[in-house]
Amino acid sequence: MANLNTAGKEPLNLIFGRRSVRVYAPGEVTPGQIQVLLEAAMAAPSAMTKDPWRFVVVRDRQTLGRLPAILPGGGMLPAAAAAIVVCGDLDAAFECQLSYLLQDCSAAIENLLLAAHALGLGACWVGIHPSEKSIGGVRELLGLPPRIVPVAAISLGHPGEELDPRTRFDARYVHQERWQG
Repeated sequence: MANLNTAGKEPLNLIFGRRSVRVYAPGEVTPGQIQVLLEAAMAAPSAMTKDPWRFVVVRDRQTLGRLPAILPGGGMLPAAAAAIVVCGDLDAAFECQLSYLLQDCSAAIENLLLAAHALGLGACWVGIHPSEKSIGGVRELLGLPPRIVPVAAISLGHPGEELDPRTRFDARYVHQERWQG
């Protein structure tokens, strides 16, 4: 991993400083903060402006406590103040294509994560799709209709850990003009 040299990159601190927070301190995520997060998520681009994203805001402690049994990476969810489950509506996606739905929801998720960081909140993206077991479990737990595809759960709360800004830039992953090697 490359060292993060922040000189001249201050406008990008929001991006480099956003980290997956898995430890939460006590404190509420307010309805106003949830509203801002959802507005930021829905400011994302989507294929042909179809906006297939749908969101389930989860605050219930019992529901948050049940999610780790469904989501292997969701161990932090019971300690989170809330979660937003990002879903997509297949009927609304461009050409009703799952691939477009996933791209659109992923763009919305990244906006949500950046907005959480900007608000001083911690957040972590916990994948649901493509695990059939996780998809089925979340569908059942949240009462999702068949056309709604749960893509990810985003844990939210006040950070209980401080993580340094970073990048995972690796020049070996970059090709110029054509694929090399």
